[in-house]
Amino acid sequence: MTRELTATTEQAGLRLDAFLAQDGALSRSQAAQLIASGHVRVDGKLAAKSCRLAGGERVSVDIPEVRDTAVTAQDIPLDVVYEDGDVIVVNKPKGLVVHPAPGHPDGTLVNALLHHCGDSLSGIGGEKRPGIVHRIDRDTSGLIIAAKNDAAHAALSAQLSDHSLSRTYECLVSGNMRQDSGTVDAPIGRSSSDRKKMAVVAGGRRAVTHWEVVARYPGVTHLRCRLETGRTHQIRVHMAHIGHPILGDTVYGAKKPVPGLTGQCLHATGLRFVHPRTGETVELHCPLPEEFTRMVEKLEKRCSL
Repeated sequence: MTRELTATTEQAGLRLDAFLAQDGALSRSQAAQLIASGHVRVDGKLAAKSCRLAGGERVSVDIPEVRDTAVTAQDIPLDVVYEDGDVIVVNKPKGLVVHPAPGHPDGTLVNALLHHCGDSLSGIGGEKRPGIVHRIDRDTSGLIIAAKNDAAHAALSAQLSDHSLSRTYECLVSGNMRQDSGTVDAPIGRSSSDRKKMAVVAGGRRAVTHWEVVARYPGVTHLRCRLETGRTHQIRVHMAHIGHPILGDTVYGAKKPVPGLTGQCLHATGLRFVHPRTGETVELHCPLPEEFTRMVEKLEKRCSL
């Protein structure tokens, strides 16, 4: 695939790799690799990574096709909350990546689902993501749904789009929330300062998170959050945006890890959807993980002192 871009006068002075990474389609390191391997031309000539644009140049990027490698089934234990011939819902543990990606070729939820379900997974998500309807972060635990056939996948994806598939999370956030409930309606896009992170940005995709207080502790609030939309890192970004980052989130909150937590204290507790075959509403819940409950117990003890 070849992309044709034109540098504007506002982009004058940008290094070529930074220019290519601006729209988020490529990371800066990916852009640098393409330049180094001779896949980028500026005004028809091979370019160097150190090239700085003056504005007005035509930049041609030849992006090689990525060949999928077969994903293998692996016998990884699954906590199955619900399963029938059309869907499977799993309580994903913290630390488990959902699907294979660079740096995580196996040992993922997809590898586990292939072992558990065999060939009965939807193919809509592609070879790397069979059955996967939505994702949750590696260090977020809780309920995730997968489809066993294409019809179920299409129906569940439509529910995601029209917000009728409801996802509820619980989290511990830093600071004391003054109100008992609220809504964060703030667009999310790629951060301009760090392309690996998301941020609230003008022109980002609409993102809405509804929250309510479950309990208050000194310096920490226990929240229940309901996603109206499902952007990457949405709850983490929104909580940080309103000044209450999730406890243990070293990406969007304090850089120092919280003793007793491995990553963010965020768990997908509830899932409600219309069954793609029967049309009946299915509502599922799973308990908080041990790490989360231990942290709550520790906070409760502080209150009693």
